[in-house]
Amino acid sequence: MALLEVQSLQKIYTTRFGAQKVQALTNVTFTVEAGEFVAIMGESGSGKTTLLNILAALYRPTTGQVLLEGRSFADVKESEKAAFRRDHLGFVFQDFNLLDTFSVRDNILLPLVLQNKPLDEMERRLTPLVTKLGLQGLEAKFPYEISGGQKQRTAVARALITEPRLLLADEPTGALDSKASAKLMRMFEDVHRSGQTLLMVTHSAQAASYASRVLFIKDGEVYNQIYSGNAGRDAFYQRIIATLTALSDGGVAGD
Repeated sequence: MALLEVQSLQKIYTTRFGAQKVQALTNVTFTVEAGEFVAIMGESGSGKTTLLNILAALYRPTTGQVLLEGRSFADVKESEKAAFRRDHLGFVFQDFNLLDTFSVRDNILLPLVLQNKPLDEMERRLTPLVTKLGLQGLEAKFPYEISGGQKQRTAVARALITEPRLLLADEPTGALDSKASAKLMRMFEDVHRSGQTLLMVTHSAQAASYASRVLFIKDGEVYNQIYSGNAGRDAFYQRIIATLTALSDGGVAGD
């Protein structure tokens, strides 16, 4: 069974007073296997942000459904949504979403505090993550005292400390320079190799080249997908660029 199943999603927004309807997603269907690293790409307005918000259980689709390990998001009560997201999903945002009044350590541990985990378990999970993500020596610092790349790595640690079934990333390199972006994506690559399932929305072909599969969204639909296979990252990057060019020209580059 796939870890994530997205079945015939449609999302229609109605403007104020119902004067106009906007179709953000038309018929989106795909699956994500456990341990996959999937990137989603598309032009602004293509529907990828709406899709991510539905996968994060923040929006309800107009029709269709999302299942995580066979459980439909539609079966999760509104009163349970926050706990469901906290227990099963990890989130990495473009603008980090760290609390400036919390230290790096406290920002990372916050999800476990909300889960009422005992202190010894918090420490057990924290130590290897801090080491793996290169945050040693920064635990007592505050977000305004560290670099953008360090903030994003703190955000990744916070997302991973709950041991989520699925890690969702929204333009994670968008606020980083090229050096910090490359370091973050290499870290994502390592996290993926350790068995973590990742789904990332990005505009960056360079970032997407680290994924094992790229889905291309156009006009609210999955228009095409390509797999990295045995190709090197540079070769996969060129295929991503070629596919993006074909999509913008109205054609489709083959898998």
